[in-house]
Amino acid sequence: MLETVKYLIGAAGASGYGSKSTADEVTERCGDLSSITAIITGATSGIGAETARVLAKRGAGLVLPARNLKAAEEAKARIVSEFPNSKIVIMALDLSSLSSVRNFVKEFESLDLPLNLLINNAGKFAHEHAISEDGIEMTFATNYLGHFLLTKLLLNRMIETARESGVQGRIVNVSSSIHGWFSGDMIRYLAQISRNKCQYDPTRAYALSKLANVLHTKELDRRLEEMEANVTVNCVHPGIVRTRLTREREGLVTDMGFLLASKLLKTIPQAAATTCYVATQPRLRNVSGKYFADCNEAWTSKMGSNSTEAARLWSASDVMTSTTTRPKKIQFNF
Repeated sequence: MLETVKYLIGAAGASGYGSKSTADEVTERCGDLSSITAIITGATSGIGAETARVLAKRGAGLVLPARNLKAAEEAKARIVSEFPNSKIVIMALDLSSLSSVRNFVKEFESLDLPLNLLINNAGKFAHEHAISEDGIEMTFATNYLGHFLLTKLLLNRMIETARESGVQGRIVNVSSSIHGWFSGDMIRYLAQISRNKCQYDPTRAYALSKLANVLHTKELDRRLEEMEANVTVNCVHPGIVRTRLTREREGLVTDMGFLLASKLLKTIPQAAATTCYVATQPRLRNVSGKYFADCNEAWTSKMGSNSTEAARLWSASDVMTSTTTRPKKIQFNF
């Protein structure tokens, strides 16, 4: 009850910020980011677009991957109109396609740019059941597996950049408190919903993908520490906000639901605050493997803190993203 009251009034936590803080406010003291290059997925609208705008305002160079290049160019134009000196590169990427992820990384590497910051923000809530070209349920493929491969393929560039620049690299995975709604065997459930005919619960599938984001953070943190890499990884819950994530299910029911929850909703600037805080806050140097909400460290679900499940998911993800794994022939027997 106390936590709910704090959330509603926007009470500041240990960080000095709370649920009402905005992305602009939490980056006021981050300093000049002109030496930073950031990749932000899902930056054409909503939280991702606000994250990109604020980082550009602070001077960061941006690479904005997008499936819809026209929308990405429009997002770029909006930022440049406000901050004319912004350095923004638009590139093609469909996170639901593993081949598209690989092509993006090859093209990015050809630009010979540094990479200090990777924000895995893009999200999808598929109300209708769909399977990706690689044979994976679409929400999981987009929200988690594409980001898993993207991060894995970009990691060496991030480690090199950190070593050469002396600036610690940061990876931010955008998850959700909904990750705590999933229970059961993750791999078995993924196998079930990755079939053409199945009983499909879109909310449970979304919760699975968000739990995967949390576990990815945990296992990647362990591996980065083992490698002694000067790169951190943390996970964030942006809060409840109405964005284009709900665009597939507009109507009276959705509108009524958001009306009833209106007191809990954040504005997009408020929802982007935790991502921007974790991405830029100097006091978070060497802080890794944590979960943040309202710009403060928070608790994951019991399953989200399970190191055995994190390692198991990583192993399964390695197999699913392997170039030797034939699409639609993946065996979910991990």
